Amino acid sequence: MQIYLARNNQQAGPYTIEQLNQMLASQQVLLTDLAWHQGMTEWKALGELTQGQLVYTPVGYVAPSITTPESHHQNNTIQNVRVEKKAPQELASFGSRISAKFLDLLLWLPAAAIPSFFLEPNQITQLNALQQKMQNSTNSNQMVQYQQELLNLIPVEAWQSVFFYIIIMLAVQAFFLAKSGQSLGKKIAKIKIVDANTDEKVNLTRVFLVRSVIFIFLNMIFMPFITIIDHAFALSSKRQTLHDKLARTKVIKQ
Repeated sequence: MQIYLARNNQQAGPYTIEQLNQMLASQQVLLTDLAWHQGMTEWKALGELTQGQLVYTPVGYVAPSITTPESHHQNNTIQNVRVEKKAPQELASFGSRISAKFLDLLLWLPAAAIPSFFLEPNQITQLNALQQKMQNSTNSNQMVQYQQELLNLIPVEAWQSVFFYIIIMLAVQAFFLAKSGQSLGKKIAKIKIVDANTDEKVNLTRVFLVRSVIFIFLNMIFMPFITIIDHAFALSSKRQTLHDKLARTKVIKQ
């Protein structure tokens, strides 16, 4: 099996599995370097292929029993891919992450204001009256009744508009996260999401579905407990929240 390596848009190789593992052990190549071999559809970080280990053993690969003259010749060219080791990325501060989260939450506020554009003046008066009753009520049954009346006041068109706004916002956030690892809030705060092991860009499933969508629903159901537990993890030395750990990500300064 022949493997090609790349770093900073410069390609080297091909190399054998044995040569690659030798270079990994001596840190001539890094887990953040890109690699490709036959059977792969795209270049990937070595750390993703090796699961963070300093050895790569592809499924079904059997090491040769002897060293061929060709591989011996390629061993002499290993030095060609020696490059300086990258400095570790600086983790984003807890404050910058909170700021980014706050900015992202601001983008959802229009969803709460949308229904008011579909209400007549008399409906707004009824809505305010129901909200006042809900604040003053101590009876749980009455609270449920008032909530139901409040929901019934809002036209179907308003709910549809809220739904479309949410879908559009999720699509926008997904686009930016997939492109640069940054939500709109993180882009403003100049921080971004990367793989916890390789510092490389994370795929959409991990960066959006696991980190964002799943935790949006969990926060809605278990508010505020899941929010407190989630961000308590960010106080650790690695500054990984609970959703970071599940998605195997971290947040660094841009």
